[in-house]
Amino acid sequence: MPKQRLRVKDQIAEKRKPVKIAVGSDHAGFVLKQELALHLSRIGHTAVDLGAYNTEPSDYPDFAAVVGKALMAGTSERGILICGSGVGVSVAANKMPGIRAAICHDTYSAHQGVEHDDMNILVMGSRIVGSALALDIVEAFLGARFQSSEERFVRRLGKLENIEHLYMRESELRTV
Repeated sequence: MPKQRLRVKDQIAEKRKPVKIAVGSDHAGFVLKQELALHLSRIGHTAVDLGAYNTEPSDYPDFAAVVGKALMAGTSERGILICGSGVGVSVAANKMPGIRAAICHDTYSAHQGVEHDDMNILVMGSRIVGSALALDIVEAFLGARFQSSEERFVRRLGKLENIEHLYMRESELRTV
């Protein structure tokens, strides 16, 4: 008889440990970011709010940069970025070395992105997902761990890192 699969929420509950999470948004994601930060605190995590701090128009690359820097510096273990669609902050964050940000508007992508691709920043669009779904997505993201014991995932991550290093060096050479 096949082993019964645990529901995603049951898997998350088994794996949960407190995590320091850098959260950022532009003006369009401000309200959802506030809800998520409060939820993260309620479930035992530390949410480091890196802006925006209100709904006044702001630029998403600024917040992608500060969240990415927090991960690069090791001051946060994971990140969450929100803008209207999720596209802008995803593109901006992925320009940074070592950042693997992905738009996830469902729980499967949120945990699979971590488990298979070592995703370290969850991106959502506040105009795409409601707060209840966003909370579930965040919990799936935080409950997941990279499957480092599986050679195929480690091999693929190595290839991603090689691409990043190759083009980063070429880019640096062109600007000199």
